Amino acid sequence: MAEYKKMVDRQRKWMFYLLAVFVLGAGFTPYDRIFLGLLLGAAISFYNLYLLQKKVALLGDLAANQQKIKTLGTLSRLAAAVLAVLIAIRFENYFHLIAVICGLMTSYIVIMIDFALNNFIQSSKKEG
Repeated sequence: MAEYKKMVDRQRKWMFYLLAVFVLGAGFTPYDRIFLGLLLGAAISFYNLYLLQKKVALLGDLAANQQKIKTLGTLSRLAAAVLAVLIAIRFENYFHLIAVICGLMTSYIVIMIDFALNNFIQSSKKEG
């Protein structure tokens, strides 16, 4: 479980870095609609990542105690994504819709990159 906590911390750290980059992009570039859309999508994506990590930790604890879990919270994560798209549609002067959708995918990209980097680092340690 300690390895899982390290992975969660790494992924949250990378999401915070991406959110900071999107804030800087919105503040200092002429593409504020795009960066605000990315920021909105990534913020909801970060919330969804938090919910998923919390449910997976609960699932691990319950599985260790031979208990079952009803759901992993898919409906709440989908509702948050729909809310982000509705906000982007309602306030289209501020948010770029395609950027919001791309921002919603950032947590999955962070998970894949973290997995690939961690596997690469672990295999390098075993060889050396």
